[in-house]
Amino acid sequence: MGRRARGALLATLCLFALPACGSGGNGAFHGKTLDPPFSVPAAPLTDTSGNAFSLTADTDKPLTLVFFGYTHCPDICGVVMGHLASAMTRLSVADRDQVDVVYVTTDPARDTEPKLRRYLDHLDPGFIGLTGDLQDIVATGKPLGVGITQGERLPSGGYDVTHGTTITAIDSRDEAPVYWNEDTSSAQFAADIHTLLAKGS
Repeated sequence: MGRRARGALLATLCLFALPACGSGGNGAFHGKTLDPPFSVPAAPLTDTSGNAFSLTADTDKPLTLVFFGYTHCPDICGVVMGHLASAMTRLSVADRDQVDVVYVTTDPARDTEPKLRRYLDHLDPGFIGLTGDLQDIVATGKPLGVGITQGERLPSGGYDVTHGTTITAIDSRDEAPVYWNEDTSSAQFAADIHTLLAKGS
């Protein structure tokens, strides 16, 4: 898609985004558009089968939603992933087949590949889990506006992981033109995904 066509798509998305700043009524687009889009890092991480997985080379569907979190997260991660799982059930089969959800752990020391797979299977067996060296995960999150730091140890012996909570859309051009915050509901995700797929077709 050329620069003019991409600009037209972003302009259209902005029209959907504007009502969301007001009453948030029916038909509003709830994501935030980025112009220019975020650049998506190509360096691969590792999926739960132990294979290399790149957010550019291996995201072949028209739309991929990426969230950074960890399985020990006490609050936001579970809520966001639950909303994404519920959103997938709200989509038509045709829309669902065009979307992937990728969960990148921010706690690779504790989130082993089998543990990450079990966590995601409980939500949606189709969700993709990624891990790797922490420095590589941090480098992957940075261009997408996601900061990651290991917090202080807890009395239980564990520790918190501080990370950005946005959910980022990667399109078929390996760009990230839209993101959502952690307050987005499953219905809002589903409506926005349908809108993005319809505009991209």
